[in-house]
Amino acid sequence: MMMPFKRQALVEFENIDSAKECVTFAADEPVYIAGQQAFFNYSTSKRITRPGNTDDPSGGNKVLLLSIQNPLYPITVDVLYTVCNPVGKVQRIVIFKRNGIQAMVEFESVLCAQKAKAALNGADIYAGCCTLKIEYARPTRLNVIRNDNDSWDYTKPYLGRRDRGKGRQRQAILGEHPSSFRHDGYGSHGPLLPLPSRYRMGSRDTPELVAYPLPQASSSYMHGGNPSGSVVMVSGLHQLKMNCSRVFNLFCLYGNIEKVKFMKTIPGTALVEMGDEYAVERAVTHLNNVKLFGKRLNVCVSKQHSVVPSQIFELEDGTSSYKDFAMSKNNRFTSAGQASKNIIQPPSCVLHYYNVPLCVTEETFTKRESESMMST
Repeated sequence: MMMPFKRQALVEFENIDSAKECVTFAADEPVYIAGQQAFFNYSTSKRITRPGNTDDPSGGNKVLLLSIQNPLYPITVDVLYTVCNPVGKVQRIVIFKRNGIQAMVEFESVLCAQKAKAALNGADIYAGCCTLKIEYARPTRLNVIRNDNDSWDYTKPYLGRRDRGKGRQRQAILGEHPSSFRHDGYGSHGPLLPLPSRYRMGSRDTPELVAYPLPQASSSYMHGGNPSGSVVMVSGLHQLKMNCSRVFNLFCLYGNIEKVKFMKTIPGTALVEMGDEYAVERAVTHLNNVKLFGKRLNVCVSKQHSVVPSQIFELEDGTSSYKDFAMSKNNRFTSAGQASKNIIQPPSCVLHYYNVPLCVTEETFTKRESESMMST
């Protein structure tokens, strides 16, 4: 059982001897996962409770809490409905994106929720990313006040919609998985959906996989508009060592950067305007609660819709508190081909270099890294 926000997991073995062997082996031979050492010890839990167990106090709820890990592609109510409804009839969905992406899905019955949890927990929505971690939610019913891109009541299809006229059929957002992307999934699960059509590399036609009316609020996404919520606020920045360029270097791994502005009234805090709200989601998911220069970052979605160059001042290192990166050649998501080469993951102690000249040697790398460490 994964506990992603605690960076922990429970593993139940068939017998105690197997568990002892695992703990003993890890004590003698360090185990590394994604460049981080994993530590093994005995749990106070005697066993992992599963859906359908009569002694599971939360197993009687028809509302599931979905945590989406490594959300490289957009997660909307339409995507979650497409994933969940074939397993059990979905009544309501609510998505919230304050610190990472989570959603609550209310099913028609407890049995539907149990089936969905058993079938979907640990699966990838798209190959190699958007992994579902599912547990039972505390609320027993979801309250949806408006049908939009982040919440939807399927028992009231016209709830809060501006256009109460004809329900328009729109082309499906889900297309065929391109060959240039990986097909490997996590565990025994394959991807639940192909990649969205906006991320396809080819121009060939793909079959329509979904054909129900999509939310009116998502029209800007379908027609290339820029959705709201493309500004992230980051606090806990080291005032002596961080500037606009370094903030750019930190965030450009997760999306294009438009502008960076440090806030004069709140020291160590900056606003970062990114290319779209999905870049913000990736940045929040991978950078929130990360330690940088001995300080823990707090990264969240800002209420601001854009960064305005006002109250510009001089930072501790003498550089400007505001910088525009819209035309920077160092942005990494300027085309679909370039975006497909990016490695989306949290910061780790392992760096990946590419486009290195053939004349560069290991000694050159070592020297440059030493100089970089000394300068910080």
